[in-house]
Amino acid sequence: MKAIVLAGGYATRLWPITKHRPKMFLPVGDTTVIDTVFKDLEADDRITEVYVSTNERFAGEFESYLAGREFEKPTLSVEDTTGEDEKFGVVGALAQLIDREGVDEDLVVVAGDNLISFDVAEFVDFFEAADTPAIAAYDVGSKERATSYGLVELDGDRVVDFQEKPEDPKSTLVSIACYAFPADTLPLFEEYLDAGENPDEPGWFIQWMQARHPVHAFTFDGAWFDIGTPESYLDAIAWQLGGDNRIHPSATVENVELGGNVHVMAGADVVDSTLERTVVFPNATIRDAHVRGSIIDEETRIENLDLADALIGAHSTMTNGDERSG
Repeated sequence: MKAIVLAGGYATRLWPITKHRPKMFLPVGDTTVIDTVFKDLEADDRITEVYVSTNERFAGEFESYLAGREFEKPTLSVEDTTGEDEKFGVVGALAQLIDREGVDEDLVVVAGDNLISFDVAEFVDFFEAADTPAIAAYDVGSKERATSYGLVELDGDRVVDFQEKPEDPKSTLVSIACYAFPADTLPLFEEYLDAGENPDEPGWFIQWMQARHPVHAFTFDGAWFDIGTPESYLDAIAWQLGGDNRIHPSATVENVELGGNVHVMAGADVVDSTLERTVVFPNATIRDAHVRGSIIDEETRIENLDLADALIGAHSTMTNGDERSG
């Protein structure tokens, strides 16, 4: 079977951190978000090729990234867009890729910005046993959160109802961006789009398909993070670190109080400061500052400030309320 890793989003809610880098490359512990997906797919012998679906804007970054990794399966497949307003939508991009690459085998689709606690091979096992289209579903534990996703109702493990982004969800079990489709169902993508249906979110396609074909859901406990906002990224870091701190050996950290779930990367210089639940990218400088719940990009200088819930872009300088970008 083939696999597609969705990596075409522009992650505007994470700007400026993701303005010049795909959010899939954001570090989580000693790896990146997308590498956790690649590792699972690389290890599964049933999957012969992995298409990385991205846009023209980030194609160069993905080419360089994959060239520096030891993965053998990923192949870049570029959609013809350079900005958010040009996007086909996820369903449209999937249909285009299936046609462009001539995919005619069973297909697994995983979002490259999903951090999940199960091995994708477990999901593939479930899909093969079900012999129908399959989705992964997770209990988010909050009806407010459930309104942002596709709500799943099950009879056993068969999906009996699916509602994309319901205003008044009746449960908290939602679909995450992990899907599998038997080869004979792939023409449904074109049928769906030709009918004028919503090309944007895969949930609309699953809702449409579930009304016409059997669909089964793989449910799991553990953790799932949809890394699309600063909060979700910091939550993923906290889950990975488990309350500990990660300091790169080349970073300088002197007279610093670390409150937990802090990641300081290579070459960063942190002195006379307090950090809590914060990510500091390479070669940033923080002095005489209290920083919490924040993401500080590379080559940034923070001095004598109290920052909370902040995203500071690369090459910026912030001193006593004065902010400059280099």
